[in-house]
Amino acid sequence: MAGSSHSEGRLAEVQFLTVAEVAELMRVSKMTVYRLVHSGDLTAVRVGRSFRVPEHAVHAYLRDAFQRSA
Repeated sequence: MAGSSHSEGRLAEVQFLTVAEVAELMRVSKMTVYRLVHSGDLTAVRVGRSFRVPEHAVHAYLRDAFQRSA
């Protein structure tokens, strides 16, 4: 299982954000973030009853949205 230790190392480097943190970062409401998560437009992990969003997923979403609007 040499591959699993490598992927665990990468996972340890991922910064997870709460929905409130994502909303603040994107300057939108928490409901907008929930809609993006439920529609599959924004990657998130469910932890209990809440969601955690990888920070890189937020940046990727914003980059893609910016490129679509340009």
